[in-house]
Amino acid sequence: MECDEGFVIWLTGLPAAGKTTLARALKEELQRAGKRVELLDGDEVRKWLSPEAGFTKEDRERHLMRVAYVSRLLARNGVVVIASFVSPYREVRRRIRKIVEEDAKFIEVYVKCPLEVVIKRDPKGLYKKALAGEIKNFTGIDDPYEEPLNPEVIVDSNKMDLEKEVYQVLSYLKRIGLLRGSQ
Repeated sequence: MECDEGFVIWLTGLPAAGKTTLARALKEELQRAGKRVELLDGDEVRKWLSPEAGFTKEDRERHLMRVAYVSRLLARNGVVVIASFVSPYREVRRRIRKIVEEDAKFIEVYVKCPLEVVIKRDPKGLYKKALAGEIKNFTGIDDPYEEPLNPEVIVDSNKMDLEKEVYQVLSYLKRIGLLRGSQ
């Protein structure tokens, strides 16, 4: 019998690092393992939770605190939450962890990818616009991304294929007792 403990997997990394791709694959695998899973993805959630927010540090922080609270509520009710957000600031991620850990386990996954690679990927053309000065406060260009110092899991989307990334996260969840079986 699989335990019904909810927890939060928080994916952080530069825009276009591969967070959403990994999040979708994890959701599929965790559902296959019998978990109730909600995927909270940056663009979609912002539209509903923080439609007024821009991309200043203050707006990002306020938005992410809302996401942290919703994640905590879901997790304490037995839902596995996969939160996929750039979340560029260490201090904000520390506060997110603190909010979630009042009721649930928090697993920070750093989706690592070099800036030059994400600029080449640029699926939405945002880096191109930021480099041209058309977008302000863009993470990695004119706003910093502070790499996590001690994430529970690091996946390198430039060097690993998606299957290996998923395996690494699921292996960690098994190691700490949040997932059982041979998924």
